[in-house]
Amino acid sequence: MAYSVKNSAVVKVAGLSVAMLLAGCSHDQHYKREVNGNEEYLDAPALSQLNVPQGMILPLESANYAVPQGRAQGAVGKQLDIRPPVQALSLLNGSRAQFQGTTGMLQIANTGSSLWGQTVAALQANKFAIAQQDDARQQLTTDWISWNRQDEDHQYRGRYQVAVVAQGYEQTLMVKPIALEQKGQAVTSNTEIQRYTAQLLNDISAQLNTAETDRQNAAAANRAGSVDVQSGADETGLPNLIVRAPFDVTWQRLPKALPLAGMTISDSNRADGSLQLSYSDLSSSQWAALGAKDPDLAEGKYKLQVGDMDNRSSLQFIDPKGHILTQSQNDALVAVLQAAFNK
Repeated sequence: MAYSVKNSAVVKVAGLSVAMLLAGCSHDQHYKREVNGNEEYLDAPALSQLNVPQGMILPLESANYAVPQGRAQGAVGKQLDIRPPVQALSLLNGSRAQFQGTTGMLQIANTGSSLWGQTVAALQANKFAIAQQDDARQQLTTDWISWNRQDEDHQYRGRYQVAVVAQGYEQTLMVKPIALEQKGQAVTSNTEIQRYTAQLLNDISAQLNTAETDRQNAAAANRAGSVDVQSGADETGLPNLIVRAPFDVTWQRLPKALPLAGMTISDSNRADGSLQLSYSDLSSSQWAALGAKDPDLAEGKYKLQVGDMDNRSSLQFIDPKGHILTQSQNDALVAVLQAAFNK
């Protein structure tokens, strides 16, 4: 029994040591920013003058092979931050994001809606405190925002000016940094200032996009359950159809919608979202009843792949020869399925 107790104590001590080691390693986030590899290049000797033995004639010098002299400025080795700059994202349809210096801008088409009110709501939704707000001039100043990134050993905090400027047919959301600090010290690196300015701009943009999606979903629900269909493309650029409805709704409606378009389901597999179809061409009067033109598909066996895109679904038809339908064929099917889904 004494042996068992002693053995158990050793295991516990070893386990505690490993846990403490892992905890210490988890705090150090340098590995996410540092070069992982050999650093012997930092010890390479400097260029020196070539000593030519007396009597030896060297080829003529050519500037094409001259190694420029100079000393690089900035961090090297483990001090070099290899993280790419944070990009300002264009998450809203028709928007453009860019930087001028350290000021981030998101340009959006002027649809008449209050971008200023949506921006204030987006800041509040992200729990970013506002120090001063001027609704008449459509600008505000945030309080200190404490950032929390997993790739930083010591976190940053910053203050920003946020404004909306109307310019003709566009509205521009501008985020301008006022101050950035780390460990109570002012940060002057433009790279870090831009990184966290982009972080705030992207957080606002993401919230605006979420609110817009919610409005679209609510509008679709108010249209008595109507479903919109549009032509699109998958991540590889191949044509498909986009249904503005979740996978469950789309899957439930397909058995009623497809026969109206001349397609009969012979087999289905919900697990992988596939349907086996038989297509028979409709008469001109049937196409007219759908308010659509004949998509000019060959009769025969088709496969339909249904994709889950969260609040939307994708439809990709494969013809009897194993070819994905062309963009023009999908364009013709938009009106057919639009009418069939909402029949």
